[in-house]
Amino acid sequence: MANDTFDLACRLIERRSVTPNDAGCLDLLETRLVPLGFRCERVSANGVDNLWGRRGDKAPLLIFAGHTDVVPTGPVENWKSDPFTPTIRDGVLYGRGASDMKTSCAAIVTAIEAFVAAHPRHAGSIGVIFTSDEEGPAIDGTVKVVEMLRDRGERPDYCVVGEPTCVSNLGDTIKNGRRGSLSGNLVVKGIQGHVAYPHLSRNPVHEFGPALAELAQVKWDDGNEFFPPTTWQISNFNAGTGAGNVVPGEAHVKFNFRFSTASTLESLQTRVVGILDKHKLQYDLEWRYDGRPFVTKPGDLVDAVGRAIKSVTGIETKLSTTGGTSDGRFIADICPQVIEFGPPNGTIHKIDECIAVADIEPLHRIYQQILVNLLVKA
Repeated sequence: MANDTFDLACRLIERRSVTPNDAGCLDLLETRLVPLGFRCERVSANGVDNLWGRRGDKAPLLIFAGHTDVVPTGPVENWKSDPFTPTIRDGVLYGRGASDMKTSCAAIVTAIEAFVAAHPRHAGSIGVIFTSDEEGPAIDGTVKVVEMLRDRGERPDYCVVGEPTCVSNLGDTIKNGRRGSLSGNLVVKGIQGHVAYPHLSRNPVHEFGPALAELAQVKWDDGNEFFPPTTWQISNFNAGTGAGNVVPGEAHVKFNFRFSTASTLESLQTRVVGILDKHKLQYDLEWRYDGRPFVTKPGDLVDAVGRAIKSVTGIETKLSTTGGTSDGRFIADICPQVIEFGPPNGTIHKIDECIAVADIEPLHRIYQQILVNLLVKA
């Protein structure tokens, strides 16, 4: 199975599945699942294809989730080898998606194959969600499968998302939650004019300055035992026509909150609007909600994953809620216990993305042991 995981990972990496193009990855995974007794369905929306599969009808339902799409390669000439030609150098497998997250997808499937072969009459059920719309807008991917499952009352008990979570060594970190993401597109309005006649214009950059200083200094919350304090950051700020003698008529500001369960969507929006109004700005503000925060407290799933990691690697794993968003935010709407676990994430989205070959077989074994810990009666 170890070599099988490596081979399947390579076959996935070979497919140029730049988001949202699946490039046949889902077909490849489905052909491995159907012989195991999985009932597979395609959930399609706006050209995006997703795969839902389930083996068994009883509780508890343990699902694994992953994505087959990858981010663009960047300049191919900067790669030491073609990003879609799996290449081994010095014990390391290189290729786009090697760590994020085609190797995890392969390990999930081969772990299920090994588990079913050893425990054909296991308790409960196994499910999988694979999508090709995670690295992009993520509006037609996992969320569509979740909506389908919710509509028909099919709710998982546990979910393991194969995102790359580890920092230095395989097994050192699992994500038991993620911060929420709330973005704003702010247009501060002024009056355009000649810089030599400032009394005939109104500079929106100058007017926004005091509000910006206050927003940058606000302590939004203190965080809690699982999350660091909420952060607010400007990602883009632009104004002007490009000319050196024109007062701009508008200032455009894009900002983002990464927020913990110590704040709510409404509380953050209310405080921002309050500051803008306090400084008597004229503005338009559009909000985009990218995902709520979620957290899985220590319990059955965290214990099962921790024990699996310990048995395979000898490492006592740590819990973390750092990083960006993932599809776990959607699954948490219907599943009470969601964690993320996968390989080291030091090269994700980078030139020469890679995974140590020595990590592939243990990753497969950890996923298999999670299945044993949750679906095999003692």
